[in-house]
Amino acid sequence: MLSYFTNPFPNTSIRIPHFLSPRTATASSSSSSSSRLKMSSSSSLMSPTPENRIVLGCGGVVVDLLAAVASYPKPDDKIRSTSFQVQGGGNAGNALTCAARLGLNTRLISKVADDAQGRGILEELEADGVNTSFLVVSPEGNSPFTYIIVDNETKTRTCIHTPGYPPMVPEELSRSRLESALDGAALVYFDVRLHETALVIAKEATRRNIPILVDAEKKRDGLDELLSFATYVVCTAKFPQQWTEASSVPEALLSILLRLPNVKFVIVTLGEDGCVMIERSLNKTSNSEEMHIDEVLESLKQKATKDYTTPSCVSSSVMMLKADGIGTLCGRLHVGTAEKIPPSELVDTTGAGDAFIGAVLYALCVNMPPERMLPFAAQVAACSCRALGARSGLPHHSDTRLAPFLQEGSEIA
Repeated sequence: MLSYFTNPFPNTSIRIPHFLSPRTATASSSSSSSSRLKMSSSSSLMSPTPENRIVLGCGGVVVDLLAAVASYPKPDDKIRSTSFQVQGGGNAGNALTCAARLGLNTRLISKVADDAQGRGILEELEADGVNTSFLVVSPEGNSPFTYIIVDNETKTRTCIHTPGYPPMVPEELSRSRLESALDGAALVYFDVRLHETALVIAKEATRRNIPILVDAEKKRDGLDELLSFATYVVCTAKFPQQWTEASSVPEALLSILLRLPNVKFVIVTLGEDGCVMIERSLNKTSNSEEMHIDEVLESLKQKATKDYTTPSCVSSSVMMLKADGIGTLCGRLHVGTAEKIPPSELVDTTGAGDAFIGAVLYALCVNMPPERMLPFAAQVAACSCRALGARSGLPHHSDTRLAPFLQEGSEIA
């Protein structure tokens, strides 16, 4: 749902969504019809996906205003962008868009205002197949938006967020709408925004025995309560040690599983260094080997392939994983590698973590084992880094770059 404008500045590109562009109603309608036709055509190329693939998400949706610059400005500098885009963003919006493009039936609970930005957010989600019928649209206020500065020199991005107003409250999600949103859902996902509403959903999902994935990006209001309902946890590099105060990342992951007995696995994403996952095992045997978790991680890293052409995964056997002063857990440790993207192809890492989570949602719905799930999620995230913004580079299920990871019985290792 994006349109290109003639750029008055040489050597730059400008991309603006049609809901902010000065078009006539007829032109806009024609564009929308064309986009829907393209979406239908793309969907027809997708290989079949399993039944019972409904995912309900609750969290943030925003408008991202992305400006790429040659290098980050110094205080009081005046510089020009090398490219500019306006597109949908927000952790939940991005992850569910990713999951929808991969073939899942996604539903989103969130809130926007009845303004140009809010209408654009809804249009873009709907164009990607995300069910927006459960979103609350406020007749007043403003939709959330984020300024994002993408530094072409360091390949980093800086985000400046303005929340939407008025904020969503649980009373805006009626009992009947909650039940409809959860009807048939195989999985529920929270990015921990709208935490009060998310908690209401989590309690009902748990009552219905629907598994829950929590995106633990950083400490937020309501996070601890939501983690108590989690079945799966995916977190950013800094979060595990911040939350547990453990001395190393693997010890922190072990501590998370010991503190949260209902969690089946926890994954920490590490950017270009891949990811680490601990999977809880209930198959403890009398001869299960006991090893310190830091030693297990180092051993797996040495075995991990150095060929970054294809993301891979190296896994331990089921063993007793221990950490001094923390405890012992029966489980497996998995190390996933990331693709080493050539500098000429790396455009923007905005939303890469959301893409990873969207792929994990898909993997859970199709029962991928960790040995396949981690490389698949890494490949989806790598695809997203090859375009400006969180959604432009998200692949569809039919993308040939995903084919090796989607073949039945394939194991990338």
